[in-house]
Amino acid sequence: MDSIGPENRPTEKRRPCIWMQAEVVQRKFCSSNYECPVCRFDRALRRVCDENKRLGKEGNIPTGKKGRLVLWKDKLKQRPGRKRPCLHHMKGRIDFKSCNRDYKCGDCEFDQYFNDQHVVHAVVRPVDFMDIDGIKIPHGFYLHKGHAWVKVEEGAEVRIGLDDFALRVLGPLDAISAPLIGKTLEQNRSDIIMRRGSNQATVLSPVGGVVTAINPKLRKKGRLANQDPYTDGWVLRAHSKNLRRDLRNLMIGSETKDFFKQEVHRLYQVIEDAAGPLAADGGQLGNDIYGNIPQVGWNRLVRFFLHT
Repeated sequence: MDSIGPENRPTEKRRPCIWMQAEVVQRKFCSSNYECPVCRFDRALRRVCDENKRLGKEGNIPTGKKGRLVLWKDKLKQRPGRKRPCLHHMKGRIDFKSCNRDYKCGDCEFDQYFNDQHVVHAVVRPVDFMDIDGIKIPHGFYLHKGHAWVKVEEGAEVRIGLDDFALRVLGPLDAISAPLIGKTLEQNRSDIIMRRGSNQATVLSPVGGVVTAINPKLRKKGRLANQDPYTDGWVLRAHSKNLRRDLRNLMIGSETKDFFKQEVHRLYQVIEDAAGPLAADGGQLGNDIYGNIPQVGWNRLVRFFLHT
C-alpha cells in the first residue's frame, strides 16, 4: 500500500496497529490507544527485531517467520520518501503527511510543534469520562494514590497533572510550581508544589523521569488547573526511563473507580469529624471543600489525601 487509505484509517473500534500499517504483520488492531510503550505486542515484536538485527550484524542470517520481522520504522523506510506516512497520521490524528526525518521524531520540528501545541486538545483532551460521585477521571489516564494523573503520549513521554478530586478538595489554587526543565522526578517523591494563600502543599510525582516541559501559566494562575484539570491544567511533561515499571504502581480503569469511591467516603468522614453531620446533597462534592469548610483544616486534607 502506498498510504493509509480511508478504509484503513483508525476508527474507534478497529484501529490498525502501527506494525500492520507498515505491513510487518498482516492483521493486528490496536487496543491500547496507540500507547505503544505499554503494549505487550509492541514489546514482543521489538525484542524479536532487535535480536534479528544483532544476528545479522554477526553474520548469522535469521530464518523462519520470526527471522523476517523488522522494525516497523525500517519497513517504512523502504518506501519512497513521499509515501512514508508521518506517525501522527498513522495514529489517526492528522491527514496524510509524509515523514522526512526517517522516523526520528525527536529531531522533527513538526513533532515538537504537535506535542507542544496541538496534542493537549487533539489527543489529551478527554472525550470519555468516568463519573464517580461527581468526580471525573478520563478513560485511559493513570492515577497515583496522591491524586496526580499521568497520560502517556509519544514513546516514553508523559503529561502529568492533578486530578479533579484533589482540586475540588483544596479549592482554587493561586500557584502550582513544577521542577524546571532538565530536573529529575522520582516516583513517590514530593516534586510538585501548590499554594493557596498562606497554605502550601506538595504532590507526589506519579512517575520518575526528566522534566521536558512545564505549564508556565500555573505559576501565577493555579486556578486554571481547577477549571480544566485534564487539559489546560496540565502541570508538566516528562521523559521516563522506567515508564513500564512506574505504570505498574499506578491505577487505571476499574481500579481508579474503586479508589475514588473510597476517597469520597473517607472525605465525608473527615468532614463530619470536623464539622458535624452533612445535609443530604445528592452525594455530589462541591468545588471548594476547604474554602467552604475551613475547620476541616488544610494540613489534615493534605495529609489524608495527598499523603505528604
